Amino acid sequence: MNLHEYLSSQGALSVTELRSRIGAGSDAQIRQWQHGYADRKPSFENCVAIERATGGVVTVEELRPDERWVRLPDAAWPHLDGRPVMDFAKLEAAAHG
Repeated sequence: MNLHEYLSSQGALSVTELRSRIGAGSDAQIRQWQHGYADRKPSFENCVAIERATGGVVTVEELRPDERWVRLPDAAWPHLDGRPVMDFAKLEAAAHG
């Protein structure tokens, strides 16, 4: 589920609640990510915080499909596949062909 679908769904956090939980700068920042204004996307840290705040409903892969994510097993994380991390080795390999 993308961020717009989540924020529009019954029982979801409000923009203000989400901003507060992830420590974003403003409600406007959340709305920019929600609507994809000027192709703005959350940082790695904000993607992870959004996934956690939404109980794994909005995933890092949905927020930043342009990044190479890997999941580490973590029973405490809300996503069934585990905690998201960036695979810097894959990023480096892709950059060099």
